[in-house]
Amino acid sequence: MIDPVIFSFKLFNLVVTLRWYGVLVMLGAVVGAWFAEKEIRRRGENGEVIWDAMVWVLPIGIIGARLWYVINNILGGGTYYKENPIKILYVWEGGLHIFGGFLLGAITLYLFLKRNGLDHWLFLDAIAPATLLGQALARPANYINQELYGQPTKLPWGIPIEAQHRLPLFSDLSQFPLDGTRFHPTFAYEMILNILIVLLLWWISRRYEEEMKPGALFSAWLLLAGLSRTFIEFFRPDQPRIGETFISYTMLVSFVMAVVGLVMLLARYGKLDLAQAEGWEQEYQIKKTEKRIRSGASAVAVSRGPRAGARKKPSTPKR
Repeated sequence: MIDPVIFSFKLFNLVVTLRWYGVLVMLGAVVGAWFAEKEIRRRGENGEVIWDAMVWVLPIGIIGARLWYVINNILGGGTYYKENPIKILYVWEGGLHIFGGFLLGAITLYLFLKRNGLDHWLFLDAIAPATLLGQALARPANYINQELYGQPTKLPWGIPIEAQHRLPLFSDLSQFPLDGTRFHPTFAYEMILNILIVLLLWWISRRYEEEMKPGALFSAWLLLAGLSRTFIEFFRPDQPRIGETFISYTMLVSFVMAVVGLVMLLARYGKLDLAQAEGWEQEYQIKKTEKRIRSGASAVAVSRGPRAGARKKPSTPKR
């Protein structure tokens, strides 16, 4: 197996450690933000804004992801964080739940956009697929940490899990021997589904560019990401269940997420009559921003993006 620690060294009395988990999470965040920047620019807005937003969204999103993970663990009857509350701060050891990151990250993003007078639907449509891309790139960290695996399987792509990383359910080595037991790589299933959803949303956003309305892509993301995670939950024995049912808390949230996405999508295109959707904007509201460019010795101020409310026209394809 791969060592979770890339390297470590001692600096005075402090041990500095670089872990694969932190590196891959940050890689996912940066690539996701880069992808979102391109999508924001394509819609006619200043894509550089996403990097300003990331200063707030990323750390608060990580806090949300950690808190959701800890609460989820406690709901499942876990006592580790109750007995060792200081361990809640040890994010580098693993243990982030993407839903907590989505929740606090989305709230932070909304407040940032509102304060700067930017269209939240434009940014949500651009950022939603990017979140799944970032999550997919970070998933190999779960393999390195030997976490987020599923039930035992005889399938050829099953992975071994060392004894110290086994769930209590599979800790009996006489029943689940180290040599012959393999487990579903659940994190890999989710990574593949995330990439497929990103590609699908990317294709839809271009194939039906003229028909797309503000919020439609975000609604589709809610639907597809919710259904994907609902499916994945059937392979996750580590997730706490609601009572004696097979339904986990995450499965319930995922399903609700998918239903909300479907309702929003139907309302967006008039297939469902909702009073809340009556004032839904028909075009992105582009904020004009001034950028200084230099031409020779002179500086000229130019306006970025079309006028407010105008849809960005697609470029004429080269033949």
